[in-house]
Amino acid sequence: MKIPFIKESTQEFIKEARKTPNYSLLDFLHGYIYGRWTYLYIGIGKGDHPLAKKYVTLKKRLGIKPKDKPATDSRGMAETYHGKAIPLETAKQMVQINEEINIPDLEQVIPYKRARSIVMKNPEHILALDCPCRVAKENPCTPIDVCLIIGDPFANFVREHHPDRSREITRDEAIEILKAEDERGHVHHAFFKDAMLERFYAICNCCECCCGAINSHKSGNPMLASSGFIAQVDEDLCISCDNCVEY
Repeated sequence: MKIPFIKESTQEFIKEARKTPNYSLLDFLHGYIYGRWTYLYIGIGKGDHPLAKKYVTLKKRLGIKPKDKPATDSRGMAETYHGKAIPLETAKQMVQINEEINIPDLEQVIPYKRARSIVMKNPEHILALDCPCRVAKENPCTPIDVCLIIGDPFANFVREHHPDRSREITRDEAIEILKAEDERGHVHHAFFKDAMLERFYAICNCCECCCGAINSHKSGNPMLASSGFIAQVDEDLCISCDNCVEY
C-alpha cells in the first residue's frame, strides 16, 4: 500500500528494511538520515560543516567522550561502517552485473560482524553522485561526481532525494569514471554500511585529501578494509625513488 505523503523511494527502503534480519528501528532512522541528508551528515562527520563545532560542543555537554582505541581494535564503528578497497578490474565487474544477486555473510571477504552482504536489485540502475566528501571541502579535487550508487532501493532513494546532485548513467559511463579516477591515483572502495540495509550500496573513488573515511582511518579509526592484495617489487624496474613508501 502506497502512502501519499511518503516518497515512493522511501517506501521501497522501508519495504527492504523489513526484510533485513536484525535491522532495528534505530538502524532505519540512521539509514534514512544518512541517505536523506547525506551532505550534512558527512560534512559534520568530517568537521568541515559549520555545525561541526556545535556538534562537538553538544557532545561534550552531554558527556559523550571519544573512545581511544588502536587501529587493530575491531569494536564500535569498525564493525558497522566501512569500505573495502578493490582493484579497478573488480570495480568494473561490479558495475557490469546484469542480474539480481543475493550473497549474505561474506565473512571471509568482508571481515565485519555486520554489513557484509551483497544484495543487488536492479544492478543496472547506476547513479553518479557528487561526492559528499569533496563537496564538504573548500577546495576539493575535481571532478566531484565520482561516487557510484548501484542498484535499488539506494539508487532510487538518492535520485529522488538528491536530484540536483545525482544523474543516471550507463554501465559504460560508470566504467569511464572508474578508469579516470584510477588514472588520477584514487582508490576504489566498495562501501557497506549497517544502516544502509547491512549491504553493499556504492563504489566511492577516494582521494586522500578529501575522503573522510581515509582520513578517519589514518587517525586510528579502522573504517576501511584492505583489498587483500600484497605489493611486490619488480627489482628490474624499481629505481629506489621511494615515491611509493608513503602509500
